[in-house]
Amino acid sequence: MPRFVVLSLLFLLLFSGPSVAELEVRIGVLSHRGDEATLRSWEPTADYLNGALPGLQFRIVPLDFDAVLPKVERGEIDFVLTNPGIYVNLEVRYRVSRIATLKNRRGGVGYNIFGGVVFTRADRDDLQTLSDLRGVRFAAVDHTSLGGFQMAWGELAKEGIDPYRDFSELRFAGTHDRVVRAVLAGEVDAATVRTDILERMAQVGSIDPSRIRIIHQRSDPEFPFAHSTPLYPEWPFSKLQHTPNSLAQQVAVALLQMPVEHPVALAGRYSGWTIPLDYQPVHELFQELHLPPYPERPVSFWEVVHYYGQYLLAGVGALLVMGLMSTWVWRLNRRLENANSCLEQQHNLILNSVADGIYGVDLKGNSTFVNHAMEEVTGWNAAELIGRNQHEVLHHTRADGSPHPPEECPVYTTARDNVSRYVEDDVFWRRDGTSFPVEYTSTPVHNERGDCVGAVVVFRDTTARKEAQERLRRHQMELAHVGRLSTMGEMASGIAHELNQPLAAVTNYSRGCINMLRTGNAAPEQVTEVMERVAGQAQRAGEIIRQLRAFVRKDQSELSVIDLNRRISDLAVLIGPDARREGVAFQLDLDPAEARVQGRGIQIEQVVLNLARNAIEAMQTTVADERRLLISTCVQKGWVIVRVEDTGPGVDTELVDTLFAPFVTSKPDGMGLGLSISRGIIETHGGTLSVSSSSKEGSVFQFSLPLHPRREG
Repeated sequence: MPRFVVLSLLFLLLFSGPSVAELEVRIGVLSHRGDEATLRSWEPTADYLNGALPGLQFRIVPLDFDAVLPKVERGEIDFVLTNPGIYVNLEVRYRVSRIATLKNRRGGVGYNIFGGVVFTRADRDDLQTLSDLRGVRFAAVDHTSLGGFQMAWGELAKEGIDPYRDFSELRFAGTHDRVVRAVLAGEVDAATVRTDILERMAQVGSIDPSRIRIIHQRSDPEFPFAHSTPLYPEWPFSKLQHTPNSLAQQVAVALLQMPVEHPVALAGRYSGWTIPLDYQPVHELFQELHLPPYPERPVSFWEVVHYYGQYLLAGVGALLVMGLMSTWVWRLNRRLENANSCLEQQHNLILNSVADGIYGVDLKGNSTFVNHAMEEVTGWNAAELIGRNQHEVLHHTRADGSPHPPEECPVYTTARDNVSRYVEDDVFWRRDGTSFPVEYTSTPVHNERGDCVGAVVVFRDTTARKEAQERLRRHQMELAHVGRLSTMGEMASGIAHELNQPLAAVTNYSRGCINMLRTGNAAPEQVTEVMERVAGQAQRAGEIIRQLRAFVRKDQSELSVIDLNRRISDLAVLIGPDARREGVAFQLDLDPAEARVQGRGIQIEQVVLNLARNAIEAMQTTVADERRLLISTCVQKGWVIVRVEDTGPGVDTELVDTLFAPFVTSKPDGMGLGLSISRGIIETHGGTLSVSSSSKEGSVFQFSLPLHPRREG
C-alpha cells in the first residue's frame, strides 16, 4: 500500500465524520478449502467489523497458498488470517504482528489449538504405523500447509522418513477436501490433513468415516478430535507493517468483544477470538525441519569429531551437548518470557487505547484488571480496585440511594448464566462518594475449555448525554409554550367575542334586576331567577378565562396521570368559538372507558387544539352545510387513540410524506411549526402521530398514547 494511502487511512480513522466515504480495508484469508468456502465462512466476520467500525468497509480476499507471501510483500492487503506456519515466515520476513488468535468451533466448544491427521483407507491392513509409509503414494494439501503437511512431516522425520525422498509419489492437492477424496478414490495410499476436517466432512455427509483409519493416533483429554501429531496454536489474525496501529487496536477490540455464540462466529464455525498465543512451538518445528525462515544448518566441527573421532572425543562431545542444551533451554525461557511480556504489553495497550472504562471480574465478583479510562472516571486507581469486590466498590447503591443487592447485579448474573447483557441506564459510584449515570455491557469470559471464568464490563459515563437530553426537553417545552401563545393570539378575536356574550348578558340581567328593585315591583322569585341567570353567565365567562389561563401557562416539568377525556371536554370551550364563527358543526365522541395517560396535560391539549384549528381552517373552502369537525377517543389494547376528523379538501399528496417536518405547511401565511411541535410532543410521551387523507372524505389526524394502568388500593 503506498505511503499516502496509509497516511490517509490513519487521518480518516482519527478525524473523519459520518460524511466521509467508507474506506476499504482488505483481509487476506488462506483459502485452504476453496475460495467459495472461504467467502461463505468469513464474509459475515467482515460484515461484523463493518458494523463495529463505521466509516470503514472490510472485504475478504481469498488467498491460495502460493499467493499469501506475494500479496503481503506488495502490501495489497491490510490484515491476514493464515495458518501458523505461513505466519512465522511473515513475522520474520515482513514484520507481520498478530493481534488475536482464532478459537475454532466444534460441537459447540471453542478450541485454540489444532494438529495434523495421518490416515489411510480402513481396508489397508498393511499400513498400521508411520514406519509402514515408506515407499507409498502420499497426498498432502500444500508444502506450506502446517496442519495439512508440515506437522505430519515432523512426525515422519522422527521415523527417519523424508517425504521428498522416501515416498514413491508426493502429491499436493491444494485443498483438504481434495486430499480426502484422493485417498478414498484409491489415487494415493495415505495422506494428511488438519484436525476436524474429517469430522466436518462426515457431519455434512461428504464421506463415510468407517472407510477411514487414523495412523499413529494420539489422545488428549482437552482435545476431542483425532490427531497424529502434537497440537499447535490456532490461526493468528495479524496486521501488516503498513497498517496503522490505531486501526489494528480497534479491530482487535472488536474481535475480542465478539460473544462466543454470536451469529457471525456461528456462520464461520468458530467460537470468537482470544488474545494472541505463543507461536514458539511452530518456530521450533520449522527449525527441526530446516524450513524457511530457518536455513539449512551447516555441519559443525563437533559433528565431524563425533563421526570420525567419537571414541577419543566422546567425553568432550557429551560436555558440548550438555552446554548446547543448557543454552537452548535458556534461550527458550528467554523467548517465552519475552513473548509473555509482549502479550501483556499488547493487552494493556489495547485496554488503555479505549476511551470507555473497562474492567474484569472473576466468579467471586473481584476485579481482575482495569484500564486507564476507568481510573480517570471513577477516581480509583488500579491498585485499589484489583482484588476488591467490584459491586461493593462501584455498584452498591441505586440512583435513589437504596441498597443494590449483589444477587440483582447484572455483572454477577452474567457470570452465573453465561449470557451477555446491555444495561442502558444505571449508576456507578466514584471514590469521592458521588455517583454518575452509566450505560454498560457485561460479557462472559471463557477459558480454553469454554468454561465461564468471569466477565468483562465496558461502561460509558452518560452524564453529558443526559444533560443534553434535558436541555433539548426544556427547549421543546419553551417552543411549545411559544406555540400556545401564538395560537391564543390567533384566537383572540373569537375568544373576545365569546366573552362579550356572557358579559353583555350579565350587564342586561343586572340592570333589569336593579330597575325591578327601584320600582318596587320585584317579587323575590323573579329577583332570584334573574340573579341565577347572572351567575350562570358569569360562570360561563369565568370558565373561558380559566381554560385560557391554564392553556397559556408554562408546563410543569413533572409528569402526572391525566384523564384525556376530561381534558378534551374542557378544551371544547376554546375550540367552540372558532367552529361557530366558521360555521363548522363541532362534535365530541369520547369513549366511556377511562382514558388515563401519563404526561403533561397542557402539551397534549396543545396538540388537540392545533389539530382542531387546522381542521377548521381547512374547511373554509367546503360548502357551509357540509363542514363538520369530530374529535373522538377510543381505548383499546393498552392505548388511548385520539382522532380529529374533518370534511375539508384533504392534504395535498405531495405534502403527506413531509407534513410533520419543520417549516412545511399548506397555508399561505403559515410557518410550518405547529405539526412539527405536535409530533415532537406526542413522541416525547411515547406515542405516534399520523395522518390519512382523501379529497372526497377530508382528513383524519390520529395520535395514540400508552394507557396508564389504574393502581388498586
